[in-house]
Amino acid sequence: MKAWRWIVNRVDQEQQATLAHSLSISPITASVLIARGVTTTEQATRWLSPLQTIPHDPFLLPDMEKAVDRLHRAVGGGELVCFYGDYDVDGVSATSLYLTFFRGLGANVRTYIPHRAREGYGLNEGALRALRQEGVRLVVTSDCGTTAHHEVEVANRLGLDLVITDHHQIEAHLPPAQAILNPHRPDSAYPFKGLCSGGVAYKVVQAYSDKYGGGDVALDSLQDLVAMATVADVVPLQDENRWFVREGLAQISRDARCGIRALKQVAGVTRACTTGTIAFKLAPRINAAGRLAHAETAVRLLTTESELEARMLAEQLERLNRDRQRIEEDITAEALEAVGAADVPAALVLGSRRWHVGVVGIVAARLVERFHRPAVVVAVNEEGIGRGSARTVSGFNLYEALSACRGLLEGFGGHPSAAGLIIKESRLSEFRDRLVEIASIWAGDQPELPGLHVDAEVNLREVNQQLVGELNMLHPFGAGNPEPTLAVRNLAVLDSRVVGDRHLKMRVRHGNSLPLDGIGFGMGSLADLGLSAERPVDLAFVPEMNRWNGLDRVQLRIRDVKLSQPE
Repeated sequence: MKAWRWIVNRVDQEQQATLAHSLSISPITASVLIARGVTTTEQATRWLSPLQTIPHDPFLLPDMEKAVDRLHRAVGGGELVCFYGDYDVDGVSATSLYLTFFRGLGANVRTYIPHRAREGYGLNEGALRALRQEGVRLVVTSDCGTTAHHEVEVANRLGLDLVITDHHQIEAHLPPAQAILNPHRPDSAYPFKGLCSGGVAYKVVQAYSDKYGGGDVALDSLQDLVAMATVADVVPLQDENRWFVREGLAQISRDARCGIRALKQVAGVTRACTTGTIAFKLAPRINAAGRLAHAETAVRLLTTESELEARMLAEQLERLNRDRQRIEEDITAEALEAVGAADVPAALVLGSRRWHVGVVGIVAARLVERFHRPAVVVAVNEEGIGRGSARTVSGFNLYEALSACRGLLEGFGGHPSAAGLIIKESRLSEFRDRLVEIASIWAGDQPELPGLHVDAEVNLREVNQQLVGELNMLHPFGAGNPEPTLAVRNLAVLDSRVVGDRHLKMRVRHGNSLPLDGIGFGMGSLADLGLSAERPVDLAFVPEMNRWNGLDRVQLRIRDVKLSQPE
């Protein structure tokens, strides 16, 4: 079991008391809100009642007017418009959203998703030339294009207009496109920078509908696609994103879209959907198309209106996902062997000609989880060109680190927490040394153990059904709004045993409180953790409701357990 360093949130007692009193909530719930930067009664009211969210004005995004005007001319003139997206869930969902909305207007539209292995990420010159020859006059990107200076210049020479919709980091100079919609633009008046490309696409169709009217597709019917993109791309579940995901999850749960309904069936999803359903069930299957085959399959699934076609495509994605899992396991095993057990450097850079480019991002994430280090995993082709994915630990900005290595790279792009890159095989060793140097300087006095953020230390008597109900009002949970984690110290262990597949089952009491049950999935026994039921323990946990024999009881989902230290 991973060892954790607890980082306990400390709150302003006056702010906590004010929020608790004004909203009639527990001081613990007030502490959780403050830990998320929610410090005023007005902010807290919006968090607790996200259905009251009023979407921001889309025209606050720079170039929005230009974008919708150009789209309107294309729709009215019958021009062939291509929606060009990335091959991940964000790009696929945004592309599907555009296609659904503008097809509902009767527009002449098509899509293009580059092949991951043959073409790589983003705009490419060959695709743009082919699209122009096919008669495309306007290309609207999703999740790519912000740094595509050469490709935009090529498009301009071809007489091909480009509208870029993206959310990747902005460089000093923007390419000369017709319009560039990106919430990170420094000249943006848009109040929220956390939109993914699916969210940006929604703002485009919202703006189009506001100015020119919608067609046969209602805007709110597209929120399931935005929810898929938002959760899968791990953008913060704050501001508008909470509204998108909450509304979208409701649509996914009631099977509003036949493609997602078919995907749920092959994934064995039968209960109401949560962010976890998207992250661990639906998104991996959609991503499998772009990882091992072609992401256009996923676009077809998300836009079809045929139940038969949806079932066929969902089964195809299910097979691809199983293949992806097998390939991922093999590469992860090789990567772990390459790292070894001793003297792990401050950053990991691994590459091989045997590895599949479609799964290197997942393997990088596995290495970060295992070693608590930034990791870059590269698949090198027969020509000696490597395409890699990078993941990182909290606090280490990948985009800035790769920017400092740009002289060694053929190209890169992404976010502070995840990025992609292209590198020649001959530069891998030099790049590894440089990234390790950067990570070593950053690490400095950083603790070796990963941090477990605890929202509040509490007394077990305070953990009751009312508290669980209040904390559930903060969902959906995810990046930027994690499940509330609480901690209790000096608990007496009344009972401890292993159940199911090595799950730790405990019954604990705090002083003279009522005893509560806890479950630690995959933790094994107390003895496996070097602990004893004879000694008091500290628990970090997520409080939740558990139904057993027709009764609802509070249960502690254990995240960590430690031996209590003397005061």
